Amino acid sequence: MNQIEVVAAVIRKGDKIFATQRGYGEWKDWWEFPGGKMEGRETPEEALKREIREELSTEISVDDFLCTVEYDYPKFRLKMYCFLCSLTSEAIQLNEHEAARWLTNDELESVRWLPVDLEVVEKIKDALNRLK
Repeated sequence: MNQIEVVAAVIRKGDKIFATQRGYGEWKDWWEFPGGKMEGRETPEEALKREIREELSTEISVDDFLCTVEYDYPKFRLKMYCFLCSLTSEAIQLNEHEAARWLTNDELESVRWLPVDLEVVEKIKDALNRLK
């Protein structure tokens, strides 16, 4: 099975987490953390900053590694490196997604997450609960 490696930004602002809704493809209308495929010799952090500039026309700080998640989709295996991030610019423009929301811990389960992102949501909730 073909493996694809991607990065994902769990962008935090106060007690909220940024989520984006896909506007294309087989998983249209499902929610995810923004990010994408690593290219060439990029580090995960470099790829994440590039992907966020492309997808959201904004800049982020990659603050901490959160987790690595692997998920077997029908046609490929996805390995996703997830990082806690913060905005260094307040302006956000959706270039690839149809919608976005800032979600509190209690709202994280209010959207239909892509399968690979569900495990990340659980890790976020655990981390936020530990900080309380």
